[in-house]
Amino acid sequence: MAVRLAIAFACALAAASPALAASVDVRAGRLINPETGKVSADQRIRIVDGKIAAITPWSAADGPATVDWSGLTVLPGLIDLHTHIADGAASSADPAEPFKHSEAATILKAVPAARIMLRAGFTTVRDVGVYRGLTDVALRDAINSGDIVGPRMFVAGGYITTPGGGGEIDALAPDMPVPETFRVGVVHNPAEARDKARYLLDHGANFIKLIATGAVLALGSEPGALELSPEEMKAACDEAVLRGSYCIAHAHGAEGIKAAIRAGARTIEHASFLDAEGIELAKKNGVWLDMDIYNGDWIEEIGTKQGWPAEYLRKNRETTDIQRRGFAAAVKAGAKLTFGTDAAVYPYGLGGRQFAYMVRYGMTPMQAIQASTTEAAKALRMEGEVGSLHPGAWGDIVAVRADPLTDIRALEHVEAVIKGGELVP
Repeated sequence: MAVRLAIAFACALAAASPALAASVDVRAGRLINPETGKVSADQRIRIVDGKIAAITPWSAADGPATVDWSGLTVLPGLIDLHTHIADGAASSADPAEPFKHSEAATILKAVPAARIMLRAGFTTVRDVGVYRGLTDVALRDAINSGDIVGPRMFVAGGYITTPGGGGEIDALAPDMPVPETFRVGVVHNPAEARDKARYLLDHGANFIKLIATGAVLALGSEPGALELSPEEMKAACDEAVLRGSYCIAHAHGAEGIKAAIRAGARTIEHASFLDAEGIELAKKNGVWLDMDIYNGDWIEEIGTKQGWPAEYLRKNRETTDIQRRGFAAAVKAGAKLTFGTDAAVYPYGLGGRQFAYMVRYGMTPMQAIQASTTEAAKALRMEGEVGSLHPGAWGDIVAVRADPLTDIRALEHVEAVIKGGELVP
């Protein structure tokens, strides 16, 4: 019934004048508010001009529902802080895959990926780097202009990385030059790190992504090894702050995690070899840990079947279990944790599977939801604007059939999505 009404609503919006389409009333059977931790029954969510105007108990006297989700559980739109939508393709057995598509083809491949992510309930994402520089800026801008359908995107523009490091593709013969569009963030010293950070921000990036340590899915790069120097990371972070932005850091190794925190990173991505000192340092500095604890299982199963490089599989096995133990320790210690999945390692749209892993390794269902809404919004500097039901926030809401506080896997099957007051078809 809810789906039929949702479809009817979409058709009505298409035919309506802008004035009629400006106000939407959603009837929510159960409403989960992550900001308060409360659940309310039979609520009216009024969205005006794309923003939440009010949430009140349902009363027929206040008018009919534009969207009837009375049989569903509703919560704010979800946020994934670690995606790679703009690369436009999931990981494959071929490390040279990104070289085999033109810039236009890469962006076009990202168009269906963006829709899939949005339809899976992720109304906001932080796309944390592309191999071909600035394609993510183009994708974000196309979504913002309404040319294509996708989540609200915050993008890095590229990677700040050492030559041959985890942010480069080392899949060509040594005598074959890598095109410069794939090396927009390669640096040799602190001065270059500052200059490249400035370049990326000047060309539309929202934040700076540091490759502090080696990577799992990169040839010749060891996850535990420090790659960028502390001085290079600090130079990039200082430049980002000067321009009103911030850095995040891909950091698997324990020393790389701590070096990135000291350099000024706002969030630490992966954090596979996180130790007790790293947890305390993150807490002391107000840094969020963004740990992708689902996709190790996908890499092991599918990567093995598809013949991914043996180096990838070895490094995945070396990081998966220890990362999950670190996640559990961070939860127990009260560290700040967000929701980030590394979407593109696995097919787009499956990110909801990570919620069950977060609960398995120590979070309550409400904490897992908060990691993907209120905590993620704070890390984005978008609190009260996304991942929120507060009046004035964007009208981004999702509906699921079961109760995720009872069965967190309900979030793997999003029934319907509204972004900015518009139903996503």
